[in-house]
Amino acid sequence: MFEALSDKLKKVLKDLRGQGRVTEAHVEAAMREIRIALLEADVNYKVVKSFVDRVKEKALGQDVMGSLSPAQQVVKVVYDEMVEMLGGTSTQLLFTKRIPNVVMIVGLQGSGKTTTTGKLARLLVETQKRRVLLLSVDVYRPAARQQLAIIAQAIGQPVFEAPDTSDPLELCRRAMRECELTGYDTLLVDTAGRLHIDEDLMVELQQIKRDTQPTEILFIADAMTGQDAVRSAQEFHERLGLTGVILTKMEGDSRGGAALSIKEVTGQPIKFIGVGERYDAIESFYPDRIAQRILGMGDVLSLIEKVQAEVDQDKAIELQQKLARDKFSLEDFRDQLRQMKRLGSLDKLLDMLPSGLLGGVRVTPEQTAEMEQKLKLTEAIINSMTPAERRDHTLLNASRRKRIARGSGTAVQDVNQMINEYTEMRKMMRMMTSGGLGGMMGGLVGGGVPGFGSGGRRKATKRRKKKKR
Repeated sequence: MFEALSDKLKKVLKDLRGQGRVTEAHVEAAMREIRIALLEADVNYKVVKSFVDRVKEKALGQDVMGSLSPAQQVVKVVYDEMVEMLGGTSTQLLFTKRIPNVVMIVGLQGSGKTTTTGKLARLLVETQKRRVLLLSVDVYRPAARQQLAIIAQAIGQPVFEAPDTSDPLELCRRAMRECELTGYDTLLVDTAGRLHIDEDLMVELQQIKRDTQPTEILFIADAMTGQDAVRSAQEFHERLGLTGVILTKMEGDSRGGAALSIKEVTGQPIKFIGVGERYDAIESFYPDRIAQRILGMGDVLSLIEKVQAEVDQDKAIELQQKLARDKFSLEDFRDQLRQMKRLGSLDKLLDMLPSGLLGGVRVTPEQTAEMEQKLKLTEAIINSMTPAERRDHTLLNASRRKRIARGSGTAVQDVNQMINEYTEMRKMMRMMTSGGLGGMMGGLVGGGVPGFGSGGRRKATKRRKKKKR
């Protein structure tokens, strides 16, 4: 996300850092480029003007901090103001001792309300130990209530159903009564949407708000629609009094106009972002971390949290001990590949690393897709080995390698390439132990995947062609 904007801003700030002495003319030129970059990213023009004016005023008016050069000071001002534009501080959901706490999910049709309701339920159960009941009051869209029921089953959470009524207000009253009787402390209400804002929709939502007294009213906005999402959020806020926003489809938004505009225009914070189709693809929104990503500083805190949540600590200690004894096997490597899969896609992980760690190289989506494919083929090769072969690669003679190639759907040359680079992978894993996940990512970007490192598969293909000639 934010790829297009991030690339342009990083270039502007890099040029600024390259100046030996920063003058007012340099700042003016940088602000002009930043203004253009933000407008091209579909950021609201009033927000852009306010942002540029604030940065310019502070960059030219502040004394330089002792530890920072003038160029670094300007970068710091840009970062601070971007954090402020995104909302300042992270804002979590408000819960009270009341039973139940009602969370209204509102928005236009097609923004992802129902799926996001399921994602939010799963997140609240896992991270805040809430007892959640789901309810759909979308009685107009065909199969909308059935859709929520299917999602609830997929995430293992209960849904309130009353097939004998199609009255949204009656559904809310019955669901709240169910919560009081059974101890559910949170009721997530998936409301109806329209293709556009109309009076009937707003009246119904106002009635639901009056009857349920929600602690949170969350607007679901499709980040891909840019300023349309911002305008819709503003209109919903004027009629309902939103408490926050959830931006969906952020993984496909390379511009970021909605994320950078919505807080300043509506006054309401972005609380969560949807970053994929899976039910766990929802994240708390941290303005400082998003600003770091946009400016190429990475998001190491989020990466650490993700690793801590997914990596088995006992296995990590065992791996360190094996590395120390030089006992890292192909079986261990396969386990590491599987752990990496649990962390998410490579492009998202690379997005969290500071650009400097990757040598300032921009890794394209096509390159990350190619790397992920190479990792799958590497795992296929290892899976085609016997347990004894995975534990001791020295057993892999010519006939065994031929069998493994057949079983994995690769060429013998690919298997050979993987074995030849296996010792390099051991070195890379040692680097990972001392330098964290960044060491491993650096190796992958550099092409250190066994069997496919430095264009290994392409090299093998070239060798086959040469042999035929």
